Amino acid sequence: MKKLPIAGLLSFNSGFVDTVGFFGLQGLFAAHVTGNFVTMGSSLVFGTQGIIGKLLVLPEFVAMVILTRWAGLFLAARKLPVLRPLLSLDLLFLIGFFILANVFGPFADADSPAALAASFTAVASMAILNAVQRVYLSDMPPITIMTGNTTQVALDAVDLMRDLDPDKKVVVRMRFLRTINSIFFFFVGCAAAILMHFHFGFWDLGVPVFIGLVCVILSHD
Repeated sequence: MKKLPIAGLLSFNSGFVDTVGFFGLQGLFAAHVTGNFVTMGSSLVFGTQGIIGKLLVLPEFVAMVILTRWAGLFLAARKLPVLRPLLSLDLLFLIGFFILANVFGPFADADSPAALAASFTAVASMAILNAVQRVYLSDMPPITIMTGNTTQVALDAVDLMRDLDPDKKVVVRMRFLRTINSIFFFFVGCAAAILMHFHFGFWDLGVPVFIGLVCVILSHD
């Protein structure tokens, strides 16, 4: 349960950055590879902009996950803290996204060098968060995969209404609460990004930067 606050904050940031990327970078999903396949297909068929960034997202995402894994293994092998350095690296990419988006944005062409640089920092940040959750917060629900989380909540809700063994029911209840936590904060992050982006533009990225800093402070191995 001690991990719930940081897991919720990471879910919030994932929803926020994903939403800003979608609206500010012409349909780019920074945290959802699946979504980028859909928008990439749309760009190919209708000839809209942003096709280069969407084509490069997958190899970049995979590369950042691999680098994050190797960095974590390197630190762990030397008995050094892992979670805080990796979240600090994520924070640096969030700051980079904030700076690039506000200096060069808004982007009329999502395939321009400046827009691609902003896209790559956003995707790198989300790739790191996904890798961190999978390896170092593996007992918490995914912070970006809300389809799977929603399915799990529905299944657990049914099981909680059944006559389960008390010990098993405790496990199901804990998983249910953790998954609800992830879904709720992801939704709040999306909603906050929608409201703020249309009022403040890319300045709204100051919010995930601040949240990222809070996560670094709260994190410990």
